[in-house]
Amino acid sequence: MNVLIPYSHIKHLAITWALLCLSTNVWSQDISVHKDVQLYFNEARAYGNKNEMDLALKSLDKAAEIAEENKDVKTLIDTYHMFAQLYLKLDKVNTTKFYWDRAQVLLKDIEYPYGDAKYKYIEAILLFKDNHNFQAIFMLDEARKLNNDRNFLNNILLVEGTIYLNLEKFDSASKNFNSLIVNTDVYEKEYLATRAHIGLARTKIKLSNYGESAKNAESALKLANENGFFSEVVESNALLSESYEGLGRFQEALMTFRNLSESKDSLFTIEKVKIETKTGDDVHNEFMVNEVKRLEQRNEELSESENRAEITVILTSALLIIISLLAVSLYRNNQVKLKTNDLLHTKNDELQTARDEAVNAMEAKTNFLSTVSHELRTPLYAVTGLTHLLLEENPSKNQKEHLKALKFSGDYLLNFINDILHINKIDADKLEPMNMEFNLKKVLKEVIDSLQQSAKENNTNIILEYDDSIPGHLMSDPLKLSQVFMNLVGNALKFTKNGEVKVLAKLLNKEDEDVTLYFEVSDNGIGISKEQQQNIFEGFEQGSIQINREYGGTGLGLTIVKSLLGLFDSKILLKSELGEGSTFYFELKTKSKDGVVDDIPFEITQKDYVFKGLHLMIVEDNKINQVITKKMLSKKEITSDIASNGMDAIDLAKNNTYDAILMDIHMPGISGEEATIEIRKFDDITPIIALTAISLDDSLESFYAAGCNDVVTKPFKPEVFYQKIGENIFDNRKNGESNA
Repeated sequence: MNVLIPYSHIKHLAITWALLCLSTNVWSQDISVHKDVQLYFNEARAYGNKNEMDLALKSLDKAAEIAEENKDVKTLIDTYHMFAQLYLKLDKVNTTKFYWDRAQVLLKDIEYPYGDAKYKYIEAILLFKDNHNFQAIFMLDEARKLNNDRNFLNNILLVEGTIYLNLEKFDSASKNFNSLIVNTDVYEKEYLATRAHIGLARTKIKLSNYGESAKNAESALKLANENGFFSEVVESNALLSESYEGLGRFQEALMTFRNLSESKDSLFTIEKVKIETKTGDDVHNEFMVNEVKRLEQRNEELSESENRAEITVILTSALLIIISLLAVSLYRNNQVKLKTNDLLHTKNDELQTARDEAVNAMEAKTNFLSTVSHELRTPLYAVTGLTHLLLEENPSKNQKEHLKALKFSGDYLLNFINDILHINKIDADKLEPMNMEFNLKKVLKEVIDSLQQSAKENNTNIILEYDDSIPGHLMSDPLKLSQVFMNLVGNALKFTKNGEVKVLAKLLNKEDEDVTLYFEVSDNGIGISKEQQQNIFEGFEQGSIQINREYGGTGLGLTIVKSLLGLFDSKILLKSELGEGSTFYFELKTKSKDGVVDDIPFEITQKDYVFKGLHLMIVEDNKINQVITKKMLSKKEITSDIASNGMDAIDLAKNNTYDAILMDIHMPGISGEEATIEIRKFDDITPIIALTAISLDDSLESFYAAGCNDVVTKPFKPEVFYQKIGENIFDNRKNGESNA
């Protein structure tokens, strides 16, 4: 079989190989991908998903040219891998292996975990095509260990689900596909959801569940038509026709079969095949001509080298004599070096052992703190919940004072536990910055509004100075930025009485979509001495014991700020004079989305909901927590049923109608996530709120991916608890009516 490869691609490979042979060290491993390259990558991915392969290959061709100009090996590896994936879609396995091998050659000379992960990912697909299913799954696991890029992991889930389906492991396949239906992928959200619906449709057909297969095929077809995924349009029509036939809906099956024929005709036209065949022949002929020229040039070089052979013999003899003379002195030097090396090896082994012990100790500390902080949440939920209930039962004056003191202690302990868990997540690399669209002014106003009560207690004003030239729509992680400002502004309020706290946001520079912002949080409070400033960002540091006793707190707020900004490659800085106040400032690089009109109001309004008559399900394995949650609902005249485990929850959801489900995540048997996935198979309307004590290994994204509408962490403030219930029941109903 002849492999037809565009000459421009061969040219890229030849130039790359020559440069590597001449001087491998010239290539820099640290050159970042040019923004134009990322643009071409995005274009190639989008065109490939729409089956416009000629445009996808042209975009990758341009990316390869830029990579060669910049001598960027990593980007060239990524380009070869994308070429390989496109040819896989065209079912040209030999051409795929050609580019895959070229990437492997470059990977041998550099350390590039993402490139290694992508190489194993493609190897897994090739193994799957050869029907080596278990080897393919093993290779996907190896790839997953090397990189945690969200888009990459989502694609691994998709391939893994397809392999499970081939092995008739239907539960595992369904779990993978279900997690992708509600994915938050930045690049291929709709495409992954379409493929997931197709995978579920195939799974349900295998199980003869034609009703579910038809639903998923219809969802896939809708997404494919909306986004121009032409291959998926054909595939969805075929699955839909088979599902309708299985349901006995033969008229609809016939109509769908006609749509399938029309889709195939538009996708695989005779004219298109002719053009592709002619182009392939032309490229192949051009490649052969250039190959002949290359061999003739090599012939001439070999001929010239014969004339130099005699001189080479003479020079070689002289060189051997010199080497012999040097050998004696080198032998003595080597004896000394061997003894030195033995000593160095011994020292290195000792250092390695010490390092391993330090790493193990750090992991043990992290796991211990995580376990303790997580386990404390269950009894703390009982303390805060019962305190809230007792305060609402008209206690006597003396009892009320004691209960308020107990509530303050519970809130203090909760904040302390949350801070420890947050620090551990950062130290254990469990946190990654997301990249999503948000409005910065809205984020800052939300933070300030939430801290107004603390400001009133200290008779302090919070002022926002916002540069209106900042783009209205930015791309970053609004949640982590909110945490940064909550800590900075909250810290400023704690040490400022009868004063002023100012939040400044300013645009420093904007070039195309690249934006540099400057932030400042200043106060006129007690200030920080020069000596105390040296350690103020370290954990549990508050300047002095006297400050800790007077103002309270854990001393972890600024440590969290420093760690969070480190995720954005930013650094927190400080200016302060004792008795005159403090200013914390930092810069942040982000991206803007120009041309998007913001129609979302900035003001946050707390809503009062009428809960009377609602009926909820509480999924909770802890008996005390069951009683507390049920009583809190009863206070608002809400009735409820209790499920002590995930299986009971699924059964109750099938046989009853609820306004919402409060789902604990950590339970014996099946987890809350698994129970949610099962419920979503027959009920995609009822709001499910995860009510859980989050641990170090938990991911909010996985809760949402399973089908949860919202998350409330235990222990919680009652007002937050009620607000979340109202938002998810009443606001969702309004949205559903407006969308109907």
